[in-house]
Amino acid sequence: MSGNKKISILAFIKNDMGLLLKEYIEDDSLLGIWDITEDYHELFSKLNLRQEEEKILNSFGCDFRKIEWLSVRVLLKEMAGQELSIIYNGNRKPFIQGNSYHISISHSNQLSSILLSKNHKVGIDLEFMSHRISKISHRFINDEEQITSQEDLKRYHLYIHWCAKEALFKICDKQDINFRKNILIEPFNPERKGALKGLVNNRFRKEYFKLNYFTIDNYIIVYAVK
Repeated sequence: MSGNKKISILAFIKNDMGLLLKEYIEDDSLLGIWDITEDYHELFSKLNLRQEEEKILNSFGCDFRKIEWLSVRVLLKEMAGQELSIIYNGNRKPFIQGNSYHISISHSNQLSSILLSKNHKVGIDLEFMSHRISKISHRFINDEEQITSQEDLKRYHLYIHWCAKEALFKICDKQDINFRKNILIEPFNPERKGALKGLVNNRFRKEYFKLNYFTIDNYIIVYAVK
């Protein structure tokens, strides 16, 4: 990666590629979002996959899963300026081969996102807000957390909580974390973009994290850098 000029989080990139956002958000931490507009062949042509990577790609039965997988690697190449290989540990936590960067990945519907940093641990979650999330809120909201009583904001507020907990789950290496029992999101008023604080409390740590969130159309993105 080169350069560190910051742009507004809402200054989305409009060009003939799928790159929607590429921004340094904090020191060396780079956030990228890809709008999946290409087909399989267009994305595949942008990469020089190794034999083992092609084997993984071909193991997916669903065509969109293949496109999603490719979009992440095309986005990573655009962000890093070179092709890097993503590997996973036993908890399905992604790493860059050679450990040149910390990385977190999320995708939903038509968007893929990556958060990259050389010196900081990172976590990101992106969700397309399509579900009636209130039906499953008891699985991840605990009694100490506060959700707005305004019906027009409740669904959005719940989605921010869910994405924040996913981002913390990722930044804490996906180890021994129950969303309801081990993560507490402190009270905040939901806006189109903002910040909040979350506590992870389990056998590995008791630690507070700052998270930021913003929206793109009907998507919510939440990320943390530590």
